[in-house]
Amino acid sequence: MMIMMTRYFLLVLLFAAANTFGQPKTNSFEGEIRKFEASDKTNPPPKNAVLFLGSSSIRMWRNVAKDFPDYRVINRGFGGSQIADSIYFAERIIFPYEPSTIVFYAGGNDINAGKSAEKVFSDFQTLVTHVHSKLPKTQIAYISVAPNPARWSQIERIRRANELIAGYTRTDPRLSFINTYEHMLGADGAPKPGIFLPDRLHMNTNGYAIWKEVVGEHLKRIAPDAAKK
Repeated sequence: MMIMMTRYFLLVLLFAAANTFGQPKTNSFEGEIRKFEASDKTNPPPKNAVLFLGSSSIRMWRNVAKDFPDYRVINRGFGGSQIADSIYFAERIIFPYEPSTIVFYAGGNDINAGKSAEKVFSDFQTLVTHVHSKLPKTQIAYISVAPNPARWSQIERIRRANELIAGYTRTDPRLSFINTYEHMLGADGAPKPGIFLPDRLHMNTNGYAIWKEVVGEHLKRIAPDAAKK
């Protein structure tokens, strides 16, 4: 009897794991989202700004406002997030700001969680549809998933996701693709040495210098309404 019960509970645990694998842990971000909301009450962000949204590479871009002094900038990155998390929290960290432009970086955590490139692409399409349902004029620029050394084994899915999303952004003038990926590779096709932190996943100041240059040139073309007057 004990053996049968043990097997039953093991099956239950395996079933639960199978159904949660790769799913965003949305509730785990509630504390961070509440901090954003508290900050919004005491220091309301400007309308028609450039909203930097997404996972830890956005959250850790602490100098983003200084890097783009000519623009009104809001940073709403929350580490570990997947695309579905930004969709889930859109009512709280996208729509209230009415941004003229969204610079979005997410997808790497999705792939690391086991999602296919096609699923990452589909989730981005869902995000775009959701945002444009309420903010039809907002520009959405997707920063390519980075080729970091820690996740180099996933590079084929990363390349495929970037390819699918880049193609999709060419179908709508409100969408664009920021190809930081190529700028992060050396002549040998491997990630440039010296642009990542010791974890080989997140960027250091040298990595963000690349993003600053590439994203900055892109903003000149798509975000004139977010420029400071």
